[in-house]
Amino acid sequence: MSDMKKQDILPNLERQPFEPRALKSIVLSTITVICALIAIVPLFSVLVMLLYKGGKRLNLEVFYSLPPTAFDLGGGFGNAILGTLFMVGVGALISMPFGVLAAIFLAELGSHSTVAKVARFCAKTMTGLPSILAGVFAYAAVVLVMGSYSAWAGGIALSLLMIPVVMLTTEEAIKMVPNPMREAAFGMGCTQAQSMTKVILPVALPSIITGVVLAVARAAGETAPLLFTALFSDYWLRANEPTASLAVLIYNYSGMPFENQIELAWAASLVLVLLVFVLNMISRAIGRRTRIK
Repeated sequence: MSDMKKQDILPNLERQPFEPRALKSIVLSTITVICALIAIVPLFSVLVMLLYKGGKRLNLEVFYSLPPTAFDLGGGFGNAILGTLFMVGVGALISMPFGVLAAIFLAELGSHSTVAKVARFCAKTMTGLPSILAGVFAYAAVVLVMGSYSAWAGGIALSLLMIPVVMLTTEEAIKMVPNPMREAAFGMGCTQAQSMTKVILPVALPSIITGVVLAVARAAGETAPLLFTALFSDYWLRANEPTASLAVLIYNYSGMPFENQIELAWAASLVLVLLVFVLNMISRAIGRRTRIK
């Protein structure tokens, strides 16, 4: 008798597959899965093509050889790898101090000031800025002044793209530092500068590094800024002269009628994708292992 009463009172919680709500959930879940699969098809097709066409030409020679002339066979893009690393390094050295100091002002010193609001708005706008505009600005500000395309100009153009990324990620990293740590530092008699350098920045450092790595990964694949600033060269790196980079080499060689150059463009694309992939994995690993709890 008591069991019968319980069955009458308690609702039936068993899943009914043909209930309207269950059917609706199944249909929507199926549509979502199909859309997700359609969305990743282009990505996987590109990766498969890169691995197939780029992998065929990828060998040790391409890492230390210079680009071939029109009808030569073999060759490589060692100068483009070196040029890319140099210009991305210059961009990182410029963007890190400016981005971190600006983030300290936005997060700690004047977070609610008009200057901070304007700077934050400009940084967010610059993250969506077409990269070719950064190249045009660097061309007018550096190339025309120096009188020549150069690796320095390329590095400065890349820094314009990296600064807003470093600034915004560092600001978020500083905001994630728990307030009790700040209060404890002030309670022990630390000044604001001591609190920043000895407590807040060390705690936020892993997240700051993650932001820098992401900015470097983005800059490594940019082509348009380098077309206006570093141009291209068939020789090894000379910082004050036009310099080769992987992105511009791919752009130049992909339109050539020579099979050797087209194969090198595929191999360079694979190297560039692997470089960006490794940098992203490093940033994710750093962020996962050092997340503030």
